[in-house]
Amino acid sequence: MDLANLWNLQGQLFALLAVGALLRKVGLFSEHTKGFLTDLVLYVTLPSSIILSFRMDVSRKILLSFSIIFFVSVGIQLFCFLLSKVTYGKQEQGKKSVLRYGLLVSNAGFLGLPIAGELFGAAGFMYASIYLIPQRIVMWTAGLSIFSPAAVNRKQAALKVILHPCMVAVYIGLLWMVFPVKIPSFMEMTLSSLASCTTALSMMLIGSLFAEMKKEHLRIDRNLVSFSLLRLGFIPFVSFVATKLLGLDPLIIGVSVILAAMPGGSSTVILASKYGRDTIYASKLVIVSTFLSLVSIPIWGMVL
Repeated sequence: MDLANLWNLQGQLFALLAVGALLRKVGLFSEHTKGFLTDLVLYVTLPSSIILSFRMDVSRKILLSFSIIFFVSVGIQLFCFLLSKVTYGKQEQGKKSVLRYGLLVSNAGFLGLPIAGELFGAAGFMYASIYLIPQRIVMWTAGLSIFSPAAVNRKQAALKVILHPCMVAVYIGLLWMVFPVKIPSFMEMTLSSLASCTTALSMMLIGSLFAEMKKEHLRIDRNLVSFSLLRLGFIPFVSFVATKLLGLDPLIIGVSVILAAMPGGSSTVILASKYGRDTIYASKLVIVSTFLSLVSIPIWGMVL
């Protein structure tokens, strides 16, 4: 992708964010609407994108690439886990849980998948789907234990990962790639139409989050600044250097670094609310890091 295309993509994302914020301000995006559209993206449009991304001839090279990006993701998640263990130790428990979870679990699934697809095409979607498997495992195990160690149930965590709609889409996509079956054109066109909605819906939903910013969200402390630097700068930088030193394929490097550069995940707010942590602080973390990522993601795009 050249620089002009990258900035056009960024302009598109900004415009979609503005549409989402406007819809929230005028009352067309209510809390109920946001919940419905979130489910629509997670259960329909993202899975459609993932399934279509696996439509290519299987080869040993592709299977090797899958294993490589999977283990790259494992390495990045391990690094994020260690980083979350050694940072913010002196913070009060409510904020410490939020900051550590934000370092460990990014918004790579909801925001990263569409961006990887826009930047790197169908192959970007496919590789990103494999990359996200370790993060989803960490999210429901180590991530959940940050908020409440007693809440981690291995059986439930395993089921949440295995039955996640995007994971089911990966299974279907892999089967379709290994056993290519010709489906009716109208079905393929339907999948394509649904998949094309993913970026627009995702960005508008995030834009609605910006529209909810209150005065308390505008007070940014030093920890939120350091978190954003770590989440958006340091983690992808280490990922970039490590993958470069390993001499990996540029596409694997690109997808890995872009997904490593995603802001704090929206699940931070959900879990903070559920386990009695600082929900306002969690909202600030997601909003601030997402806002700053609008600058950092294009920079990483140019670097890559």
